[in-house]
Amino acid sequence: MRAKLIATVLGVALGVALPLNAADVPPAITTPDKVETRIGPLDFKDGAPSKATLDNVYDAIDFANAQRAFADTLQGVSIHAIRKGLQSVGVKDNEAIIFSELMDAKSLWLTTNADTIYAVGALDLTKGPMVLETAPGSLGAVQDAWFGWIIDVGLPGPDRGEGGKYLIVPPGYDGPLPAGGFNIAHSPTNYVMWFARSFLENHSDPKPVADTIQKFTKIYPYEPGGLGSPISEFLAGKGKFGRITPPIAAVFHEATGKVMNTVPPNDFSYFEMLNELVQQEPATSLAPELMGPIAAIGIVKGKPFAPDARMKKILTEAVAQANAMSRSLFMNPRDPDWFYYPGSNWFNPLFVSGYEFETPIPMVTKEGVKPFPPTGFRQLDARRWYFYGVTGITPAMAMRVPGIGSQYLFATLDADKNYFDGGKTYKVTLPKGIPESNFWSLTLYDNQTRSMLDTPQRYPRAGSQTYPSPAAEAAADGSTTVYLAPEQPEGVPRGNWIQTVPGKGWFAILRLYSPLEPFFAKEWQPGEIEVVRQ
Repeated sequence: MRAKLIATVLGVALGVALPLNAADVPPAITTPDKVETRIGPLDFKDGAPSKATLDNVYDAIDFANAQRAFADTLQGVSIHAIRKGLQSVGVKDNEAIIFSELMDAKSLWLTTNADTIYAVGALDLTKGPMVLETAPGSLGAVQDAWFGWIIDVGLPGPDRGEGGKYLIVPPGYDGPLPAGGFNIAHSPTNYVMWFARSFLENHSDPKPVADTIQKFTKIYPYEPGGLGSPISEFLAGKGKFGRITPPIAAVFHEATGKVMNTVPPNDFSYFEMLNELVQQEPATSLAPELMGPIAAIGIVKGKPFAPDARMKKILTEAVAQANAMSRSLFMNPRDPDWFYYPGSNWFNPLFVSGYEFETPIPMVTKEGVKPFPPTGFRQLDARRWYFYGVTGITPAMAMRVPGIGSQYLFATLDADKNYFDGGKTYKVTLPKGIPESNFWSLTLYDNQTRSMLDTPQRYPRAGSQTYPSPAAEAAADGSTTVYLAPEQPEGVPRGNWIQTVPGKGWFAILRLYSPLEPFFAKEWQPGEIEVVRQ
């Protein structure tokens, strides 16, 4: 004891670190010889992993990276699937499709509607900036290749529905830009998608609006030094003297009734599609932290994606589990804050996450807009839920401004908290005074594809429009009841019935176009979707 004390004193005096006895080492910083984990028992003899443990742990690391790669890139693969879907029906980049008689259930698109006329196209920016001229009366957005919002167009955009010229600038572009005449937006990716919706004239006839879209929409390369560039800049040696040539109307392909698939896969081919996206875009188009897991599983810009048998097995298992997680979140959300009314099954996470999945939608009061403080964290479940089932994201989809845009409520469970059965008869009652200043609709979707439910009705919706199905009729008390059943119930008007398919699960979206204050104040609440007892 005396010798130990002397040694300790000398060690302290001389500043020499002495070895610790085993009893002096805090257990919390050590690893036991055997560790029980979710991936099985792991062996660490005196802290050193065995060969079997190394194999198990490295498989787990690769599996975790594959899981994160799926969760972080679902939106990018989704928009890439849309571009490939357009190409599959002969639509080239810088062309567009139009659903001039509305989108129906033949096309696989994530929760699109059968109420408005869609126009969609991809822009190729690899040769320089592109101009998109939009038609009056539309509303939409331009999205980058990772489904990031670039700019709104139409009603929520700077043209405010009057039609406008949008100049989309590619990454790294350092050439001249116009001083005026265009709404300029910069893309971090080489390819972008644009989406636009237009309302039917008098809520009944699509043809005049479809004609307007095709007449006014134009897509063409930007001519440096042309429109928007004053000649004085050229005379001062600061720019080019470009031509002003009449723009040519966009090439449109009719899409109504056309079969196409724009839904991303949930098998190994998901990672093959992700690799295509990584290869086509700049290496810096996604944050390094997000690119990390992608690179860790072998998807690297400029390198071939060639996983060996072991890695392919891991990726195949990982995407199956990642899809299962995403589908579970989508079909049966667990966050009570997502539900719009207390005790109700109607939900939408955007009200608590905002369009960037970080800060709730600002409150709009008589005193003005009152933003919520930033949370400082990404709501990952909300982001995953959204892109697993929805196409497009903009600030316009997440705002509490009465009379502008549209709002959505989802229902995946009935009043008894059960999934919807296509063989049963359900009803939902919308109380008097449905809070919309444009129109409303209720649309059904296939659980599997998250696309419109394919039935003999073709358009699985009911609403206040008279096209593409008769308008729903209100009862004497002003309420409107819609039935959801395989056969039209006796005595129920055609406009108050949406057909379902026995053996096929479905979910519903209630849309309010130009919603009014009673919706945001929650003074009006739709009824639950309930089984009709026979």
